[in-house]
Amino acid sequence: MPAAGSAAAANGIFPDTYIAALIESGAVKAALSFDDNQLQPASLDLRLGTRAWRLRASFLPGAGKTVADRLEQVKLHEIDLQAGAVLETGCVYLVCLLEELALPADVSAAANPKSSTGRLDVFTRIIADGVREFDKIPPAYHGPLYLEISPRSFPILVRSGSRLAQMRFARSARSCGLQSGLTPLDSAALRALQSREQLVSDKIPDISSAGIALSVDLQGSAGGRAGRLIGYRSKRLCPVIDVDKPAACAVEDFWEPIYNRGSGQIVLDPNEFYILASREAVHVPPLYAAEMRPFDPLVGEFRVHYAGFFDPGFGHTLAGGAGARAVLEVRSHEVPFILEHGQIIGRLIYEPMLARPEKLYGAGVKSHYQAQKLKLSKHFKA
Repeated sequence: MPAAGSAAAANGIFPDTYIAALIESGAVKAALSFDDNQLQPASLDLRLGTRAWRLRASFLPGAGKTVADRLEQVKLHEIDLQAGAVLETGCVYLVCLLEELALPADVSAAANPKSSTGRLDVFTRIIADGVREFDKIPPAYHGPLYLEISPRSFPILVRSGSRLAQMRFARSARSCGLQSGLTPLDSAALRALQSREQLVSDKIPDISSAGIALSVDLQGSAGGRAGRLIGYRSKRLCPVIDVDKPAACAVEDFWEPIYNRGSGQIVLDPNEFYILASREAVHVPPLYAAEMRPFDPLVGEFRVHYAGFFDPGFGHTLAGGAGARAVLEVRSHEVPFILEHGQIIGRLIYEPMLARPEKLYGAGVKSHYQAQKLKLSKHFKA
């Protein structure tokens, strides 16, 4: 990894080899040895520790205060995760993670739920000592990491070592308020990259300073026939999902399928959770990372529930994909809202990598969602 201040040390997202160097140097530490498959192309999976607390309210510690100090004010009871524990829907929990940080002065970090976590409608966000924002870790931070967890649709079984969140690291001389702390590609750079690499499969993509638009597919592919599957809506009063057991759950026990009825629209009911897919296929070139921007409320009375990381190689031909649909976790606000086919539902921002990852998404890392269309999380039987 190039040293800070060297000619090779540009601003950008850390690839897997650089994250490995952070671990080797002690900038990222853990209470237990790191697992071989924790490293992703541009992120590190974070593991739950041995202790959790049910909270009466979410909180941020704020400047000069530790999470442990604030925890005493809001905790209800402590939970031992070593043998596993069920986290109930509608409750808020806090877990001390196995990983902790001792970041250099020019390295920041940002966190997001893992793809499978978001598709289970499990709301997670990182907090750390002295921080004023969720999911953002400032340069030079030294200390523990905690994960707030709130299952929304399904109760989940977790244990020490379970992975619900991931963390990216970035080198940047400044923070611009985005999750990574970097300046994303502007509209001109995005248009040039779209021309060279076809970031999305739209012939005339909607590109602005806010990113490249993604719209929703309510036909089951362009020109889709009536009767095609276009999404899922979560059921209520469902069984427990073990987050560490893939392909263990029957789809029909948890989801109601939604089909194209020819209208090109669906009505989002308040407080319901939907899995939908983007109309466009997405491509993230090997030297870039992408992120779904937080939802813009000016677009409509709904939100894409989780912002998400898209790793280098997502949808990339050399990594086994030919474009991949973005899966969208969607909730309405307080009123029902009609969602139309092709309606913009989010925007992707692209940021440069410091170097090409050793392994791309889908190539050698057993990525579950490469070349995906509409797809539930890995916990459900195909």
